[in-house]
Amino acid sequence: MTRILVVDDEAQLVRALAINLHARGYEVHTAATGADALAEAARTPPDLVVLDLGLPDMDGLDVVAGLRGWTAVPIVVLSAREGQHDKVAVLDTGADDYVTKPFGMDELLARIRAALRRAAPSDVEGQASVALGDVVVDLSASTVTGPSGAIRLTPTEWHLLTALLQRPGKLVAQKQLLQEVWGPAYSTESHYLRVYMAQLRRKLEADPAHPRFLVTEPGLGYRFEP
Repeated sequence: MTRILVVDDEAQLVRALAINLHARGYEVHTAATGADALAEAARTPPDLVVLDLGLPDMDGLDVVAGLRGWTAVPIVVLSAREGQHDKVAVLDTGADDYVTKPFGMDELLARIRAALRRAAPSDVEGQASVALGDVVVDLSASTVTGPSGAIRLTPTEWHLLTALLQRPGKLVAQKQLLQEVWGPAYSTESHYLRVYMAQLRRKLEADPAHPRFLVTEPGLGYRFEP
């Protein structure tokens, strides 16, 4: 049974979540503070964490960081903070998704299902080659081949592409990509990503205006959808 840890100090919300998750066959554990959440996760490792940022004893970001010190468990954050800066900070710290309060229960349940799917072992992860439709990316030979033959990528395009392909189905934050591909000094140069992602899509996607594989999460980052 899939085990979900719900971390929130709003008893009514926790009760509603527990009822809805139980009804869908999940095993539910709860915690009302960050300290309790970290202790519970260590004692009974969950398959997914639903985490409120506004906890009474510590910021939810510290809980994310504490979990990421030893586990890759999917973390879906709940928060009344609506600013893009807050969302980016959460993703940069290691959360997998962000849901703004108030939210619909159906939306949250859908986000949970999606996070669990992404966390499942992938057929792409660990492969030497990856197919993007009719285009084949050979990660071991550093080549890209399409229906008409070899496709030339610049070193920067290749670095950006592999950074996404090596994390199939997972959102990679803008700041993380910029630091990984261009270096720490470029962590705010988001226009670099827009330019190079457009170039990659023109070379690799059948319909660059409506990409199937190299997907944008507006204001947050990018995702390779296998």
